[in-house]
Amino acid sequence: MSQTKDALYYGDYLQLSKLLDAQHLESAKKGVPAHDEMLFIIVHQTYELWFKQVLWEIDGVLRILNQKVVEEKSLGKATAHLERIVSIQRVLTQQIDVLETMTPLDFMDFRDHLVPASGFQSAQWRLVENRLGMRSTDRHSFTKTSYTSRFSDADKQRVESTEKEANLFELVQSWLERTPFVQFGMFDFWNEYSEAVDRMLASDESLIRTNPTLTPDEIEAQVKSLGKTRSHFDALFDKAAYQALVEKGEMRLSHKALQAALLIHLYRDEPILHLPFRLLQVLVDIDENFTTWRYRHAAMAMRMIGTKIGTGGSSGSEYLRKAAENNRVFGDLVNLSTFFIPRSELPRLPEELSTQLGFYWRPDQG
Repeated sequence: MSQTKDALYYGDYLQLSKLLDAQHLESAKKGVPAHDEMLFIIVHQTYELWFKQVLWEIDGVLRILNQKVVEEKSLGKATAHLERIVSIQRVLTQQIDVLETMTPLDFMDFRDHLVPASGFQSAQWRLVENRLGMRSTDRHSFTKTSYTSRFSDADKQRVESTEKEANLFELVQSWLERTPFVQFGMFDFWNEYSEAVDRMLASDESLIRTNPTLTPDEIEAQVKSLGKTRSHFDALFDKAAYQALVEKGEMRLSHKALQAALLIHLYRDEPILHLPFRLLQVLVDIDENFTTWRYRHAAMAMRMIGTKIGTGGSSGSEYLRKAAENNRVFGDLVNLSTFFIPRSELPRLPEELSTQLGFYWRPDQG
């Protein structure tokens, strides 16, 4: 095929002249090029490209969920966007393997040239966190200053402006609160579920107390442990107690949204609830994958610099480890299994409701 004068050229389309001329070694500017600085730059530039794609996918989900009615086919698209993020996260973590081919002494050849630049100044990473729903009050900080204090004025304004915009957590919560099947005709999921929990806990206590292999002390210890489980459920069924947990920061999802999330998980085999279940599951995957990535980053920092201070002034690996433990968004969904009950204990759905969950439901019903 002949190429016309105006035909699109591969290098022009990808702007390779710009992309491949964007690696400038600070060590070379100081007169002694460090071989591994090229790897360091390329890995971090690649991270920023992937962050851009993650933001692109999140924004696609936000547009879908920021509607009064989210159609089933749109929910499938949102789930696909989120699943793509999960695939990207695998690459983000694998890139640490590549970076770790650089030894600590290799890093020391150019590390001092980087001060005070650091990953803390990645505006895109903070945009990812804010778009997901990270709150400034939830962040682990190594100073008393704002998490944007090390940004340029332009990046600071760009990042802080997203704190006022709708984020994924808020839109997922709003979507859950609109779940139509929690109350359907004479069926009240919450009442039925509460009664099922009481039966389950009573059965568990009976099994403990009649277990011939346990000593009296072991019986009392297990009954005491069961009492703690019961207290968790008591707070779930008491709206005032639950709201107190929200105000203390121990829970974040609204009570109404949590009810819907439980319904979706417990009855996920019903056809119309399976896609919502997948969406909630992939949100948990994203939260856990970023936590894993942070832990790997912390372990790499310890390997590379030990207990030295990071180039950005943080406590290095210690800060990264604590951020991994604290900087989560969908913790309520991760911990939802606390309130699961066995399928054998699930309240049986009325026939009419079961029919609607088989994709017969219409908005004017229920």
